[in-house]
Amino acid sequence: MAMTLGGVFTRQDLALLRGKWGILLAFGFSIVALGLLAFFNVVIATVASIYYVGASMLVAGILQIAHAFQLRGWRSFLSWLMIGLVYALAGVLAFVNPLLASSFLTLLLAISLLVVGLLRILAGLSLRPTKFASWLLVAGAITLFVGVFVLAGWPLNSRWFIGLLLAMDLTFHGIAMVIFAIALRNTPIPE
Repeated sequence: MAMTLGGVFTRQDLALLRGKWGILLAFGFSIVALGLLAFFNVVIATVASIYYVGASMLVAGILQIAHAFQLRGWRSFLSWLMIGLVYALAGVLAFVNPLLASSFLTLLLAISLLVVGLLRILAGLSLRPTKFASWLLVAGAITLFVGVFVLAGWPLNSRWFIGLLLAMDLTFHGIAMVIFAIALRNTPIPE
């Protein structure tokens, strides 16, 4: 029996998934197709991503504002209300000017990659001379390099970078689903 996030992967789980391998295969190919479509339209994929983020922020802001009004008598009412207003405003601005929003998010991502890369390198240095240290150092160096690369191209790359990330994610996720479906089809169910 294998372990999964939900617990133990049982024979019944395997049988159920194996019976649906064709659906998983079709799903994987569909996701790959969406990823390839995004690769050929990275600017449109970026705008679509920003619209999704904007919609999420707008909904979160509205919910936060509604929650704040449920707590009107509370001392922190104004703080909760302001948080909701900032979220809602950011969501609206993402719809009004998605390319400006993508520029901000790309800059934020570049800074995050730089910080994470440096922290991984420091963590790797602190783990020396263990074998794991070199992997952490390499991961930190790659993350730092990507952060420098993104920051060096900013703000021009903000029109396509988020769309490129979406395209890569969709493509690799789809490929993983295709491989998983084929492996399911070829895996015997243990007695």
